[in-house]
Amino acid sequence: MQDKRTIEPNVVYSREETASLLGVSLTTVKRLIARGHLRVSRPQGMRRMLIRGAYILKMLDQTIMESQA
Repeated sequence: MQDKRTIEPNVVYSREETASLLGVSLTTVKRLIARGHLRVSRPQGMRRMLIRGAYILKMLDQTIMESQA
C-alpha cells in the first residue's frame, strides 16, 4: 500500500509536487492549470508557478464524479 501525503492548505507546492500528491502526471497538472481547473500563483518576475494546498483542495471539492453505470 502506498503512503499518501496529506495536502496542507497553507503549504505551497510546485507543479511536480502537486502531480505527485494527486497521483497524476505533470502533463495532467499542466492541463488542469491551462483549463482553469487548478488555480496557481506566479509572482511578478518569477517563472515558477506556485500552487497553494488550498487551491488543490478546492479543485478536488468542486470535482463531480459521474456514475459509471
